[in-house]
Amino acid sequence: MKALLIYPECPDTFWSFKHALKFIRKKAAYPPLGLLTLAGMLPREWSVRLVDTNVTKLTEDDLEWADIVFVSGMAVHRQSAYHIIDQCKKAGIKVVAGGPLFTCEREKFEGVDHFVLNEAEITLAPFLADLEKGHAQRLYATSTFCDIKETPAPKWDLINFKHYASMSVQFSRGCPFNCDFCNVTALFGHRPRIKSTDQIITELDGLYDLGWRAQVFIVDDNFIGNKKYLKAKLLPSLIEWRKNKKGLPFNTEASIDLADDNELMEMMVEAGFDAVFIGIETPNEEGLAECNKKQNKSRDLLGDVKRIQQKGLQVQGGFIVGFDSDTRSIFQRQIEFIQNSGIVTAMVGLLQAPVGTRLYERLKKEGRLLGNMSGNTDGTTNIVTRMNIDLLHKGYSNILSHIYSHKQYYQRVKTFLREYKPPRVKAPLNIRYFFAFFRSTIRLGVLSKERFHYWGILLWTLFHRPRFFALVVTLAIYRHHFHKIADLHVH
Repeated sequence: MKALLIYPECPDTFWSFKHALKFIRKKAAYPPLGLLTLAGMLPREWSVRLVDTNVTKLTEDDLEWADIVFVSGMAVHRQSAYHIIDQCKKAGIKVVAGGPLFTCEREKFEGVDHFVLNEAEITLAPFLADLEKGHAQRLYATSTFCDIKETPAPKWDLINFKHYASMSVQFSRGCPFNCDFCNVTALFGHRPRIKSTDQIITELDGLYDLGWRAQVFIVDDNFIGNKKYLKAKLLPSLIEWRKNKKGLPFNTEASIDLADDNELMEMMVEAGFDAVFIGIETPNEEGLAECNKKQNKSRDLLGDVKRIQQKGLQVQGGFIVGFDSDTRSIFQRQIEFIQNSGIVTAMVGLLQAPVGTRLYERLKKEGRLLGNMSGNTDGTTNIVTRMNIDLLHKGYSNILSHIYSHKQYYQRVKTFLREYKPPRVKAPLNIRYFFAFFRSTIRLGVLSKERFHYWGILLWTLFHRPRFFALVVTLAIYRHHFHKIADLHVH
């Protein structure tokens, strides 16, 4: 059997980094980890290929080669998934679909022959058994969760590393919290399930042995869901592993209570973590209560962010407007919090209701749903909002225009660098960053309207925080991307 794994194309989004990737001649930020992991679960005698449509086109030759196609994706991939499935059906190939998009919206994809939903560690085996017998059913689903200690390592040999800016490794699934708007617990449960330390080291060894030396994203929805195991097992092993294998910085996602644990933050930094994404959501206590974001309530969120930065972790933040409790003042409050916190990478979106969440079910009962969410911070919402929608859009556009303007963005970089205190580590030289700097001097320092601000932040950094010069160049390139995304959604 010849299996073709296809990953849909991601549109212009905040996290696609499409406009930034051009500076380092990369085509995608991350590889399709789900499909790479699925590849390790397929029968060894099968021939397997992967086409990531973010880095290469799906060709007629690919489809002629394949006996069966596996497609996976998230809500943001919806339109591309439709197109891929249509191509496969025209070519007469059976399509198997799984992943969050299809788990939540399978009724919208009539062209799919077989749905293998939820966690493939459970649902793939019965599908493969039935396929071999010649009577595969259309739907394979489960309400139980797998033991990810049994999950195979991703098949890295299916991709070309040169196309990607970062690799991805998963340590855990599930989150102990229950935010109303988040479908993580609906998909993966409340109890964080973890891989063994040996699994993680083996996966990292696999990347390192194949020559990978750049960023690795630990894709957990909440990396610190099991703090005891992290401090006793995983982080000490990562610290030891990095003594002989430099050059693999890590970033991840975590909850704000990371700020409460100095030992954990120090161990993470020693293990190589340099950035963490945190869902701040809103500085408005009523909004936090409304969405059941208990872990963020009754805290000094601004102080928490600064404590994390001072320990040596850049904080990237997620923010939301459009809660029922939001008033006109929320837009300026969000701007002030983002600016004062020094969160340079600030993702702001309108509240959306994913299928399977408590928010979705509540709004469905209230008759306030407008179809399915886009999965993108594109200024759209699938909610009939309490606030006048024109006012909401105007306020949202004002936030984006402000925080990604030249002046405010680079002021935020300075605010961040005044707090940021990572340990001094001699990083290996990477030639691609020299080329990125050179391209940025032309694109941002000569041809762009921001050129005075660009040279201004570089000079400020050389005089005040010279060891972060490379980081500031990276953040300048990020601003180029974020500004284009903001322009796209504001206008």
